[in-house]
Amino acid sequence: MLIEVKTPELSESVQSGSLLEWRKQAGEYVSRDEVLADMETDKVILEIAAPATGRLNEIRVEAGAEVKAGDVLAVIETELDETIVPAPVSPQSVSPDAGPAVAPTPILPPSRRRAAGLAPGAEVQADPILSSQPQPQPPATPAPPPRMNPLDREERRVPMTRLRQRIAERLKEAQNTAAMLTTFNEIDMQPVMDLRKRYQERFQNEHGVKLGFMSFFTKAVCQALKAYPLVNASIDGRDIVHHDYYDIGVAVSSERGLVVPILHNADRLSFAEIEKRIADFGRRASSLELTLEEMEGGTFTISNGGVFGSLLSTPILNPPQSGVLGLHRIQERPIALNGQVVIRPMMYVALSYDHRLIDGREAVSFLRAVKDALEDPARLLLEL
Repeated sequence: MLIEVKTPELSESVQSGSLLEWRKQAGEYVSRDEVLADMETDKVILEIAAPATGRLNEIRVEAGAEVKAGDVLAVIETELDETIVPAPVSPQSVSPDAGPAVAPTPILPPSRRRAAGLAPGAEVQADPILSSQPQPQPPATPAPPPRMNPLDREERRVPMTRLRQRIAERLKEAQNTAAMLTTFNEIDMQPVMDLRKRYQERFQNEHGVKLGFMSFFTKAVCQALKAYPLVNASIDGRDIVHHDYYDIGVAVSSERGLVVPILHNADRLSFAEIEKRIADFGRRASSLELTLEEMEGGTFTISNGGVFGSLLSTPILNPPQSGVLGLHRIQERPIALNGQVVIRPMMYVALSYDHRLIDGREAVSFLRAVKDALEDPARLLLEL
């Protein structure tokens, strides 16, 4: 029986993908649910598994081709002729005077014959003398190293991955469509750092995860979005779409580019739940295991360039969202506090927003609300 291997069903926002590579070749035997190939969409890497056990009879789509949901990629043959396997020779059946035993000649099935370049009906035999006594080879003379011309300059051209193409398209779409503007502020991170230092050990023992900064920022963003709901809205044609839920995208760097998994209903998550999910996103982004469902949606995005040392930047919107918060490196700086010059751990924050929907007053007020919550983190617990 021939079983077709098809492209899996994709989400509504993903129409096609690129077949990255085949892990199995035509003629090889595969087991049910064994991974046959990898497929890249503009969001995640998908593994295509074998629907049945058998031989990969035919590969119909080569690596690098664009495929859509339901496309037939390969064919598996499940009903196979049994290969003739000779019975093992018992040591007691060999006479001491009969000389060395020669293993029976294996008979290969037709598909294996074709793979070996033999005509149907031919048998493969090994010369026992040549097989048991490898011929000495003369020592190879090493080739002289190539001469390097100091004026030679090489260039390499590689195709963009589908994920990188989609990132480029979306970022350019944001620049061409939205009236993007960025407003800045700075946050004194000392209160949050003191709180983390005070409760870090107990938090980690209780929840099995470290208390980071992202849970504080996620909570502060959700609280500010409730106060300024337009920052959580989006534009669809001539309509304003208000979202009465808070799905926060968290930008995560991976080998194939930046991905933004979503903390769905982030306002309902505890600090520990947020930290665990973000840590899980980071691990699975590195191993390309994020699912389409985890990448779908999002009403607002947080991007932390500070982990790479960025001191200041202007983040780009993630369409169709209307706001993105950029976090940066915490740096000790002298500031004026209560009439005194003191050294404090400060962080610049940047809010890029769609000025078609959000006025400057609302954007500045939103960012100020985030600042106030983090400089007095007790307000996050009291929702003030």
